[in-house]
Amino acid sequence: MIRELPILFSAPMVRAILEGRKTVTRRVVNPQPDFVVDGIAARTTPDDMRLGRLGKVIRCPCGKPGDRLYVRETSFRMPHPSDVGLTPNDLPRTWQAACDVAGQVLYRADMESRTASLIMSDGERWTPSIHMPKDRARIWLEVTGVRVERLQDISEEQARAEGSLSHFVELSTIPGFTAIWDSLAKPGTRWADNPWVWCVEFRRVAVR
Repeated sequence: MIRELPILFSAPMVRAILEGRKTVTRRVVNPQPDFVVDGIAARTTPDDMRLGRLGKVIRCPCGKPGDRLYVRETSFRMPHPSDVGLTPNDLPRTWQAACDVAGQVLYRADMESRTASLIMSDGERWTPSIHMPKDRARIWLEVTGVRVERLQDISEEQARAEGSLSHFVELSTIPGFTAIWDSLAKPGTRWADNPWVWCVEFRRVAVR
């Protein structure tokens, strides 16, 4: 059965997906496994160890190959003027134009900072990515591969596939990936900690 699961990406990573530069993402395995064998990550209890049992298998929150991911990103839905208490008398010249754009969704990743600030200058607020409803998703991804590995095992090719382009082709892309990772990482999951991570490969598919 194909599942549809949400996944969060920051604005820079959304742009990387839209530009075709990002085809893989790494997510910390939570909880961290006691062991990994043949791609299976598991936690064990003393009883599991005593009885030789595998323990509790940790499932990837991004699903398995064939599943679909819908990207949650920071967005804003243009309101109908009547939703904010306005009438045609308040907007005699622009009422129809305001009605025409009502319901249109703006995405933070598409906006220059200055433009976004102007749009929000009337007190409106962007909807945080974690609260974006499924029907607002414009990016759908099909999972093509899932594996578990140590964070520091990333290769140059994989760092490029993460969307971490170096400004200079002669420089390694891994430091760029490392900087992005550490800027978002929680304590205990930074590059130096070398946690186990899910490597989720994907391809973009048409919006359903």
